[in-house]
Amino acid sequence: MQNIRNFSIIAHIDHGKSTLADRMLEVTDTIEKRKMQDQVLDRMELERERGITIKMQPVRMIWNTNHSDTNHESHSTNQKNSEYILNLIDTPGHIDFSYEVSRALKAVEGVILLVDATQGVQAQTLTTLDMARKQGLTIIPVLSKIDSPLARPQEIKEEVIKVLECSEEDILSCSGKTGEGVPELLDEIVARIPAPEQPEESNDPQALIFDFQYSNHRGVIVYARVFTGVLKARDNFTFAASRKSFGANEVGIFTPDEEPKSELRAGEIGYIVTGIKEPGVASVGDTLIKTNSQTVPLAGYQKPRPVIWASVFPESQDDFTVLRQALERLQLSDSSLSFEEESSGILGRGFRCGFLGMLHLEIITERLTREFDLELVVTTPSITYEVTTKKGDVKNVYSASLFPNYGEIASVKEPWVEVKLLTPSDYINNLMQMFYEFEAIVMDTEVFGDGRTQFTINMPLRALMRNFFDAVKRASSGYASLSYEMLETEPADVVKLEVLVAEEVVPAFSRIIGRGRVEQEAKSMVERLYDLLPRQQFKTKIQAQAQGRIISSKTLSALKKDVTGHLYGGDITRKMKLREKQKKGKKRAQARAKANIPQEVFLKMMRSDS
Repeated sequence: MQNIRNFSIIAHIDHGKSTLADRMLEVTDTIEKRKMQDQVLDRMELERERGITIKMQPVRMIWNTNHSDTNHESHSTNQKNSEYILNLIDTPGHIDFSYEVSRALKAVEGVILLVDATQGVQAQTLTTLDMARKQGLTIIPVLSKIDSPLARPQEIKEEVIKVLECSEEDILSCSGKTGEGVPELLDEIVARIPAPEQPEESNDPQALIFDFQYSNHRGVIVYARVFTGVLKARDNFTFAASRKSFGANEVGIFTPDEEPKSELRAGEIGYIVTGIKEPGVASVGDTLIKTNSQTVPLAGYQKPRPVIWASVFPESQDDFTVLRQALERLQLSDSSLSFEEESSGILGRGFRCGFLGMLHLEIITERLTREFDLELVVTTPSITYEVTTKKGDVKNVYSASLFPNYGEIASVKEPWVEVKLLTPSDYINNLMQMFYEFEAIVMDTEVFGDGRTQFTINMPLRALMRNFFDAVKRASSGYASLSYEMLETEPADVVKLEVLVAEEVVPAFSRIIGRGRVEQEAKSMVERLYDLLPRQQFKTKIQAQAQGRIISSKTLSALKKDVTGHLYGGDITRKMKLREKQKKGKKRAQARAKANIPQEVFLKMMRSDS
C-alpha cells in the first residue's frame, strides 16, 4: 500500500484536465503511442464533440521515480528507484456535474488543482477546491497551458498563493499540449500525496462503490475503491444497502480499458463484474462486503437532489416502452438521473425526469436521441414549488398544470441559489444591470488583486434557469465564470400563466413565471400560438390569463367558404338566404366550439420554449 497513490484532477471547465491526463498516460507508457488519441479518457462520442468531460473515468498508471533529477531530490529521496501505482480519476469541470466530482473525491487521498495560466482562478475552481478541503485531501496546485503566448504565470501564481495560502515553491507548472513539466508533476504526486491508510487488522473486505455501468452480457459492473481486505474473483459479496448477494464473475483494474486481475487489495481502485441484470440493486455510495460478514458499511454519499424537472414524451406512443428501457439504462450509468411515469391527455404517456441542471438535461436528451434512436418531445423545464393552500394543505408542485388556481393559494415558496460570479472589473456595469432583470440580490463583493471582482449573489433557481449562463457570457464578452450552490426555499412572487383556446384552458401550455414577466410572457405565447394554430370553422379566441384576468388576447378568423358559389343567375335573395343560413350555423358552432389543436402545434410550442 505504501507504493499506491490515489488522486483526482479538479479544475474549472476547459482548463485542460483531459489533455493533462493524456500526457500522463503517454509519459507513464500506459497507452501505446500508436493507440493514443486526444481526450483518451473521454469515452463518449458526445464528450469528444463538445470537448467536455461528462463522466468520471478511472485509470491506473505505473510510474518509476528512478529518473528523478537533483531538483526533486528534496521531495523524493526515499522514493528513488521505486515503482508506484498511480490511480487517477478524471472528473468533469462543469458545475452541473459537481456530484460526479464529489464522488471521485471520496475515493482518493489527494487532488491536483489545475489552473489555466491564461485565465487564472475561476469560480468553479473555488467550488471544487472547497469540496477537496472539506474531504481533508492533499492539494497540489498546478498551472496548465504555460506554453501559450497568452500565459501570465507570475500573475496567476499570485492568485493561487492568495487562494491556497501556500508558497510559490509549492506551485508546479506544466503543459498538457507539449508534456513539459509532466514527469516532475508525477514525482511530486508520489512525494506529496499520502499513501492509503493501512487498515486495522481485518480480513473482511470493504469497498466503496463510487460509480457503475451496465453491460448487456455481464450485467452491472461496479467501480469501487477497496478500503480493507481483498476482493477476489469467484468470491461471494453482498451490497450492504440492498442486501443483494452475488458471486464476482471478474475483478480488475482500468488501464484505461478493463484489465482482469485475480484480486483487488486494500488501497486499490478497480471494477467488479456482478452479473446482476436487474435495476435498483447497485447504488452509488453503497459498500461491498463479504457475504455473511458483519462488517459495518462505509459512509456513502448524499443522494443527489434534482434541481430542475422536465417531462419527456416519445413522439410516437409506440416508443413508450423503448423510452422506459432507455431511461433505465442511462440511470445505471448516471445515478443522478431520476424519473417517474406520467400521462398527458394530449402528448400521451411519458416520464417526468429530474436533472441536476440545464446542461445535464441537454446531455441526457441528446444521449436518448443518439444511443436509442428516439424522437422526443421535451417540455419546458420547471422547478419544485412548495405551495400552501388557504385550507392549510402543503403541496410540493413540480408541474404548472398541477399548480392550484389563483384564489386557492395562501403562499408559495421556491428554491434559491447562491451564485459566485468572477468577472474582470470592466464588465461590472453590464452585469449589475443584468442582475436586476434576473431578480438577483448582491450579497457580497470581493476585489482580487488582478483587476477582477467576485460577486456573491442570491437569486431564485427559476431565474437561473432562464438562460442566466448565456446572459452572463454576453454581458462579460465571455470572460466571467460562475458556480452555484442550492440554498433553502424562500417566499416566491410567482403566478400561474394559462393559455385558453376557444375559451378552454389547455393544460400543456401552462407555466409558472415571475409576476414581473407576466405581461411579456403572455403576449409572446399568444403571438406564437396565433402563428402556429390552423384556422377553424369558427372565430377562435387565443387568450393568456393569470391572477384571474385575461392578460393578452388575439382572435383567429374563421375559415371562409363561399356557400353561394354553385348558384348562377336568379334573384339576389337566393344568395342572401344561404348566407343567412351559414351565419346561423356558425353561431351554433361558436356556442359549442372546441378547437382542434394538431399534435404538430404542441411539438412546435414545446420546442420553441426549450
